Amino acid sequence: MRKENWMLWLLLLVSVSRLGAQEKKDLTGYVDPLIGTAHCRWFHFAPGASPFGMAKPGPSTDGSYGNPNGWEAVGYDYRHTSIEGFPNFHEFQVGGVVLMPTKGALVTVPGKLDDVQSGYRSAFDRAEEKATAGYYAVTLKRYGIRAEVTSTERVAFQRFTFPQGTDSHILFDIGNKQGESGEVKDARVYLTPDGRIEGYVITLPSYVQKYQSGAEVAMYFSAVLDKQPSAFGTFRGTQQTPGEKDINGKGAGLYLTFDTKADEAVTVRLGLSYTSIENARGNLQAEAANLAFDAARQQNHQKWNDYLGRITVTGGSQADLTKFYTGLYHAVLGRGLASDVNGAYPKNTGGNGQIPLNAQGKPVHNHYNTDAVWGAFWNLTPLWALVYPEYYSDFVSSQLLVYNDAGWLGDGIANSKYVSGVGTNFVSLVMAGAYNYGIRDFDVNKAYEAALKNEIGFQNRPEGAGKDDVERFRKYGYVDHIDPAPGQWCFSGSHTLEYSFSAFAVAQWAKKLGKKEDYKTLLKMSDSWKNIFDPATKYVRPRKADGAFVDNFNPTEPWRGFQEGNAGQYSFYVPHDPKGLVSKIGKAEFNKRLDSIFTAAQKTTFGGGTTIDAFSGLSAPYNHGNQPCLQMPWMFNFSGKPHLTQKWVRAICNEFYGTEGIHGYGYGQDEDQGQLGAWYVLSAIGLFDVQGGAAAQPEMQIGSSLFENVEIKLNKKYYKGDKIEIVTHNNAPANIYLHQPSFNGKKLKQNAIPFSLLTQGGTLEYQLKDKPASL
Repeated sequence: MRKENWMLWLLLLVSVSRLGAQEKKDLTGYVDPLIGTAHCRWFHFAPGASPFGMAKPGPSTDGSYGNPNGWEAVGYDYRHTSIEGFPNFHEFQVGGVVLMPTKGALVTVPGKLDDVQSGYRSAFDRAEEKATAGYYAVTLKRYGIRAEVTSTERVAFQRFTFPQGTDSHILFDIGNKQGESGEVKDARVYLTPDGRIEGYVITLPSYVQKYQSGAEVAMYFSAVLDKQPSAFGTFRGTQQTPGEKDINGKGAGLYLTFDTKADEAVTVRLGLSYTSIENARGNLQAEAANLAFDAARQQNHQKWNDYLGRITVTGGSQADLTKFYTGLYHAVLGRGLASDVNGAYPKNTGGNGQIPLNAQGKPVHNHYNTDAVWGAFWNLTPLWALVYPEYYSDFVSSQLLVYNDAGWLGDGIANSKYVSGVGTNFVSLVMAGAYNYGIRDFDVNKAYEAALKNEIGFQNRPEGAGKDDVERFRKYGYVDHIDPAPGQWCFSGSHTLEYSFSAFAVAQWAKKLGKKEDYKTLLKMSDSWKNIFDPATKYVRPRKADGAFVDNFNPTEPWRGFQEGNAGQYSFYVPHDPKGLVSKIGKAEFNKRLDSIFTAAQKTTFGGGTTIDAFSGLSAPYNHGNQPCLQMPWMFNFSGKPHLTQKWVRAICNEFYGTEGIHGYGYGQDEDQGQLGAWYVLSAIGLFDVQGGAAAQPEMQIGSSLFENVEIKLNKKYYKGDKIEIVTHNNAPANIYLHQPSFNGKKLKQNAIPFSLLTQGGTLEYQLKDKPASL
């Protein structure tokens, strides 16, 4: 064979070897679930979960404390030094079914944080803790027990490796509040003749009571163990009853005692359900009837790699890769399953519903729990559209279940019960966005009906559907401001802006469906933001029913007319008409003001500085730790200064986001079920939709990717292309400015690309330099 042929064969072998190595790369190795766990929300840390799963096992350091208002940080905190148990449910307003292994004298209360020897809690060393996507392990120092958790979609696995002794215990602490679950209404746990541990807990979460008074959240389980206990009993608080097999009511718990050899493991498999114990058994049988812990762990590991592997990136620093894949992990962790393998789901109106089955006897879609989608259009939904469109489709169908049962959409739902959270409702925009992105395999007519009602309906509107001031919005052309009594709020300014935005989204949908009168009505509503724009100050400014702007106006004052923000921040909240906003303010003033905002915000790490609190940046000029601001750095793309978008987006990625327990998503700020993580993912690859799918023909704004190469796998069910590749040339930390973008070899006229063109597949390519492109 000629020398040239040998060289070609050698190059081919090297290329194939590299490709194989890339395909086999363990992306979970970049995921660190401990990032941002100081002052984090209940749902943030559930490392044993599978992607979008129901079973979300993980450790808790203070979950038994609950939280007084239903939303505050609780569950696991990086600053704590002891663990009090391993809950299996971690969702917004949903938490419970706690297991805890112990050894020695039987103790049946969790104890206090400030005394690690109190109750059954145990200290642990961070060096002996392992957390990654789909698996968690820790050594409980007090007992010498190694605890591990993993899962399938609806089955939690907990494995405890005990020292030798006749006093090894597993507690099923069922009947006590946990995390965001609120007070317990009822509970039961019992030991069956065939050795199963089964039961339920019914809770009254704060937000459910606020938005759907009297409704409740139930969690069911059916557990099997691979070892027979030597003794058992029930407990309620400190009261223990040896030999009893069944206990019900608030505080109900059951314990098992084992004779264990040194390093003997006991595994618990828990089928979970929101509908019944019978369906919990069915979920366990369907997903894990004969599945061992290590096999479940490996299966979960592979599933996480598959989901994370929808986007592969090369180049960038180790910190960039860690932030990227941890952010993607959090985007996929949140908003988990609420339906069973047989399609049963909890109804908003009580009882259980049934999702239709296909020819194979499987549900045609799933149902999900979800926090509010406030701000999700700037992070989660564009990411879902691009990378997980099948989930986006399911999500829309899931929301329609609530609409079919209750007659109104719910912005946030816990077991289908209303938990609006922010008192508004953006589900109609999310639905319109799915349609505009090209995801249409749901009941389009029903979804449009629900979306239209959400935008214009006000008669008999329940509090849980949010937007209780729609009638005033339609009457005045804005939500009129009424200064509230102390302790109450009036979000007239932010609601006017939000309702204008969502009306625009549904208007575009109406036009596509030929709903001409709806289109006219909604389009007029979308211009309502102009009615609260004050030409004298060039800020949006709350306005009273008589037309007068509020007096004593201070653009930095939070809460007065603006939810979780201030007028300075919200004055850029016109994503559906950015050019109209630029024109109102004036291009020069717009760029000067916005650039100065980021210059000032950089001094406080683009949010609340190092103050550990979800609301620490509400008075700041820019607050990346909360939803209303997240489009702001991308707005320069509409004002003739795209290089400032490239500059400030890169700075936020580098400085706001961290790789530590305390400095992760800012400092203890509000990572709402993957929203801040998803923002990082999109910004780090240089794609962002300021309009969040609201446009009739959505466009992705183009920024400068942190990585040399990005490959996005496309779902062929929804898009023509196989993949999108983003190639950057001369990528270096100092080279943040975008030059000469092209797609499939054709030069782009602006730093944007239609979503429909992008998803045809191909290569987006550009140069990066240390100086901005000519303007």
